[in-house]
Amino acid sequence: MKAFDLLPTLIGLAADDATGAADPAGLPSKVRQRLEDILHHASAYHFGPADRLIPWVAPETPVADPRLRSTIVTSVLTTIWDADRATRRAKLAAAVVELVKANKRVLLIAPDGRLLTDVLLAAAKGLRGAGLQYRSFLCCYDPPAIASEGGINLRDLLFDVQVSAFLGKSQSDKAGLRRKLERYLELAPILRYKAEKQKDLDEVRLLEWRLLTALGDAQAHIKKLQGLLSTYEALPAWQRLSMQVMGSNVATMKENCVLYEAQKREHMNELEIVQARINELKPEARIDPEMRPEYEELKDEIERLGGAVKVREVLAMEEDVKRLPFLQAKRVLAATAPRVIGDAIFRPIRYDVLVVDEGPRIPLPLLLACACLARERIVLAGDPQEIPPATPTPGGMALGWPTALAGPAAAPARP
Repeated sequence: MKAFDLLPTLIGLAADDATGAADPAGLPSKVRQRLEDILHHASAYHFGPADRLIPWVAPETPVADPRLRSTIVTSVLTTIWDADRATRRAKLAAAVVELVKANKRVLLIAPDGRLLTDVLLAAAKGLRGAGLQYRSFLCCYDPPAIASEGGINLRDLLFDVQVSAFLGKSQSDKAGLRRKLERYLELAPILRYKAEKQKDLDEVRLLEWRLLTALGDAQAHIKKLQGLLSTYEALPAWQRLSMQVMGSNVATMKENCVLYEAQKREHMNELEIVQARINELKPEARIDPEMRPEYEELKDEIERLGGAVKVREVLAMEEDVKRLPFLQAKRVLAATAPRVIGDAIFRPIRYDVLVVDEGPRIPLPLLLACACLARERIVLAGDPQEIPPATPTPGGMALGWPTALAGPAAAPARP
């Protein structure tokens, strides 16, 4: 038998509890809905570790000692059966420490708030004893039954306290990011405008260079012609005759001088206009030496975050949306089993390992629904004397685990 095969029976039991029990929190209905979701969307859940629970919760053959229901040793399911609660808690805390060191994401569940507080305290002490910062790894979704013990402030581990601190820092980070985005958006058009003006300035300076070159050529021609005119009468007759044959007589040289003088004046007028334009463009194109590095730094950061559009989306996010990523980021999340199934925030979250304290006190529909959230492994602890004998269900299947959802374990879901 597989865990998936148990789902129809457990759905029926949860439906019966929902009909017959007065539960203002509606836990049986929520458990039934979650089990139906697992049944109809099996690919979104994990059954490997959950399958290992079957010999314990639905034994094929009755045995006098519940601890002998399964003798298969597997790394996927670790059982900690001991009648002494302190011994169980110590072993469970040691398992949590090893999982944290192995960088596993752990869901730690217990039947109710008091038991959850006890196992959370044991885990915190274990992490502290191992030299680890337990506040960084532990988060408790349910309010602890006590505020502190043994120098460990359990209130600091409460989800609402941690997420408030996280969102406070997030608000500060968001304010800084908003300032950076606003500055980036302020600098971008300024630098684009400056770049356009610099391009215009470069083009006008190129025109200035061409005009200066043309002016220099005209002045050189004028100087050459004036030199020839001043020495023309002193030249030998044969040389003057040769120049006249080439078209360089006095009349043509004077005419050319007039033309070059006109070109010179035209170039000088154009040059005056161009230089005036250059003087206009210089301040418009000038960039503060610190502006470009500041812009490049902001641009790199904005692009690293996905661009201005993505940053705007991040800034527009509601703070409630951040509760789920925060919850997913915690290494060890402690919650009561009813809370995990009853609170919608847990629906999309999956874990590497499920650690169960006081397993025989958690009704099987709840236990299996939580087990399907674990990808790799389950650690199941409890008093073997609390494991009931296998009894047939109305559907004919023998279950050796508590199934009733009504009772003290049915904690209300967080609003």
